[in-house]
Amino acid sequence: MSFEITGTVVEVYPTTEVSSKFRKREFVIEKKELTNNFEFIDYIKFQVTQDKCSLLDPLATGDEVKVTFNLRGRKWEKDGNLSYFTNLEAWKVEKSSAASNHRPVKDIQQNDDIPFPAKDDFYSEEQAENDLPF
Repeated sequence: MSFEITGTVVEVYPTTEVSSKFRKREFVIEKKELTNNFEFIDYIKFQVTQDKCSLLDPLATGDEVKVTFNLRGRKWEKDGNLSYFTNLEAWKVEKSSAASNHRPVKDIQQNDDIPFPAKDDFYSEEQAENDLPF
């Protein structure tokens, strides 16, 4: 199941080489909502992985975008401690019609044939000593 949200780009991070088999890139949007005359602001971080990382290059701070994403959850265990974490995996990013004059954002096409990376792909042996792989 996929979800959609519209907001303003706040940050686009560089690509991170997590291991020789796995790389990711994250970006943050600001979502404003007015409820009962109160403005609520959320900052939501998304990620793209592998060959999709370069597709975020056209994003700039202030761009109004619509992000289509999947919700992904993982279980992780180390030293007998079990943890869970969730990622918002973006697969399509479109500029809104009210967007600023930056270069257009390319679509990130969903590919359900690409499996979610194995636990060992999330971190190197050196990072394995850390508490969490992210």
